[in-house]
Amino acid sequence: MDIKVLKTLLTERGEPAYRLAQAKRAFFVDLGASWDSLTNYSKPLREACQENIAWDVLKEVRTVISEKGDTVKTLFECRDGQMIEAVLMRHDDGRNTVCASSQVGCAMACAFCATGTMGLKRNLAIPEIVEQVIHFSRWLKPKGEYVTNLVMMGMGEPFHNYDNVIAALRQLNDKDGLNLGARHMSISTCGIVPGILKLADEPLQVNLAISIHAGTDEVRDKFMPVNKAYPLAKLMDAVHIYMEKTNRKVMFEYLLLDGINDRKSDANALARLLAHDHRLSHVNVIKYHPTEAFEPSPRENRMAFVEWLEERGISATHRVTFGEDIDAACGQLAVQEAEGLVKQGLEAIRAKRESKK
Repeated sequence: MDIKVLKTLLTERGEPAYRLAQAKRAFFVDLGASWDSLTNYSKPLREACQENIAWDVLKEVRTVISEKGDTVKTLFECRDGQMIEAVLMRHDDGRNTVCASSQVGCAMACAFCATGTMGLKRNLAIPEIVEQVIHFSRWLKPKGEYVTNLVMMGMGEPFHNYDNVIAALRQLNDKDGLNLGARHMSISTCGIVPGILKLADEPLQVNLAISIHAGTDEVRDKFMPVNKAYPLAKLMDAVHIYMEKTNRKVMFEYLLLDGINDRKSDANALARLLAHDHRLSHVNVIKYHPTEAFEPSPRENRMAFVEWLEERGISATHRVTFGEDIDAACGQLAVQEAEGLVKQGLEAIRAKRESKK
């Protein structure tokens, strides 16, 4: 539902202000399925809303559940025919985290990420971001559960759609809406410095996660083109400003690639990079989920990497993997309708790597 358009329609019709709050409650709290669920609206008003505003802007195309039952992935069709994916992760401690997308595809072209091989189609609108969370809220409701956390770590670079992402998070945080706490929301970026600096001044106190994946420019340049525009020195300067202004911890995501960034020297380089701000830094060491571009670092290497960081005084954990069997894990989101394009992209990556040997 487009709340902004609804507010305009209600104002133009001279409706009282509480009508907007009624619609928000029906959509975000009661999780109604259509305009017909707004029984406190008159029939003419419901018809006017239905004629001008789609209750849902996303259509569920396919939902798959992991073998363990802890991960649910849904493919959505937007009203213009574009496809996106979102994931629900169900934790053992009762948390239910939605991993939502901010764009159709992604322009960042990180070599380890399936989404990047799709290229960028367009930014998602505010309702398209919000409704990924509402979809899983509806899915959980019959089970007596609800969404507790949101991470903007799905398809796309959130800071390239900054305004819509922040507006969507505000709607989800709204006490008259889903009332999801800001501290339970996280935005993950591959290192877009202007976005980090804007977030530092953002009144909405959401968390920041950075996909860093290397402690030196030499290594990061191998698989993250963004590092050319925002090398590690510029990135860490922005992170330092963010920490100074917010006093909030930053999560650094580190995907381990066999023989590329998983050696003790790599851990030492990362520790040196984070030493200045180690009090507010935490590293999530992540298993690489194969998209054929690289080989995953063995588990013993991943656990050793965590130990090496901790020996250097850096807080670190090995992040639990969700949904690898349904291509729902970190770096695996790429709609099946784009499989041919994904395959072409991966083949190009492999050919480039072979030519450098």
